[in-house]
Amino acid sequence: MAYSFDAKKVTAQLIDWVKNYFAETASPDTKAVIGISGGKDSSVAAAVCVKALGKDRVIGVLMPQGEQADISYSRLLVDTLGIKNYTVNIGETVSTFMGELKKHMEPTNQAVVNTPARIRMTTLYAVAATVGGRVVNTCNLSEDWVGYSTKFGDAAGDFSPLSDLTVTEVLQVGEELGLPNELVHKVPIDGLCGKTDEENLGFTYAMLDTYIRGLDDLSAYPDIKAKIDRLHAANLHKLQLMPKFEQK
Repeated sequence: MAYSFDAKKVTAQLIDWVKNYFAETASPDTKAVIGISGGKDSSVAAAVCVKALGKDRVIGVLMPQGEQADISYSRLLVDTLGIKNYTVNIGETVSTFMGELKKHMEPTNQAVVNTPARIRMTTLYAVAATVGGRVVNTCNLSEDWVGYSTKFGDAAGDFSPLSDLTVTEVLQVGEELGLPNELVHKVPIDGLCGKTDEENLGFTYAMLDTYIRGLDDLSAYPDIKAKIDRLHAANLHKLQLMPKFEQK
């Protein structure tokens, strides 16, 4: 039987899952703390948390790095959901840290790209520790599959509502939740080189999603299939527990 996705059913299950997670593991006033980028994932995850917990138990954190050209999307989301929010600009923190690092070595491109994501996660945990909250991981299955996330950055969190949903499915859930179209279908851009996520990856999410769900074996695109398989294997460490020595 071919895989099919029922957005209405899964949306209801998702809301119940978040509600049950907090009911079973947290106190009644524990907050969900979420980084707000204004993209589909943070928008959908935040909306799910509001449906599950109520807007008074969801806190959004906007974390621009200096000037952020598309921060209006983040503000649109928090205004649409009516959630309390804070803006913590990480620009000076990133600059100061990189300045200190450069006294000892020249940071690689990977360090430049990943450090802001890890500082954002540090910020979220600082807010969560202050308000009594749990940090929402906003990664989806498609990005996790090929490692398009930063370990201990956006790949971290206390609970993950979207990590079993592909990008295609997250979009459908966003539509089911009635979120503004410009948030659900905002084209994700990395914010560094100006390229879209799909341009950086070298294939579309539609191709990746059908491959993940077994709807297309990508036999017509052997190079893309090989790249996806290679990325998946190379980045599994981001999803697995840290290897540890065990006494015999």
